[in-house]
Amino acid sequence: MNRIDVTLCDPAATARLGHFISDCLKAGDVVALEGPLGAGKSVLARSIIQHACPQENDIPSPTFTLVQTYEPTDGPSLLHFDLYRLDLPEDALELGIEDAFIDSICLIEWAQRLGPYLPRTALNIFIQPDPEASDTRTISLSGGDRWQSLLAEIEAGIQTGMKGVS
Repeated sequence: MNRIDVTLCDPAATARLGHFISDCLKAGDVVALEGPLGAGKSVLARSIIQHACPQENDIPSPTFTLVQTYEPTDGPSLLHFDLYRLDLPEDALELGIEDAFIDSICLIEWAQRLGPYLPRTALNIFIQPDPEASDTRTISLSGGDRWQSLLAEIEAGIQTGMKGVS
C-alpha cells in the first residue's frame, strides 16, 4: 500500500483535491476520511459531492442523520456517512453500509469507527490541520492497487505545481 503526503494551503486547494478524487470514483469505491474534529473532513467530502452532483445546492453534514444519499446524473449513488456518533462498529451495519459498499460510492467520515468493517480496498485519507497556519492541512492518502494511478496523478500534480498543493 503506497502513501503520499500533500500539503493544502487553503480550502480552495482542498476543494480542487476533492474534484480530482471525485473524477476517479466508481461504484464500490470507499473513501475513508479520518482526522481530528475540525480537520476538514467535511470540506473534502462536500467538494467530492459537489463535483459529482453539481445540481446539489445544499450539502449538509450527516452528523445527526448519519448518512446522506446523493444521485449523480451519470453514475452510481453517492452515500456520505458520518460515524462520529456511533458507539460500536456494528452500529454502522444498521445503516445498510455493507450494501452500499457493493453498488454505491461511499464517503465515510470518522471511518476508523468502522473497525474491522472498513473495506481493505478503501482510499484512506487522513487530514491533519497545521497548528501554525489555520487554513493549511497536511493530507496523507493511501490505498491498495485500485488507487495507485490516482496517487501517482496527485503526486505528479504536486510536482507540476498544482495551485495551492505542495
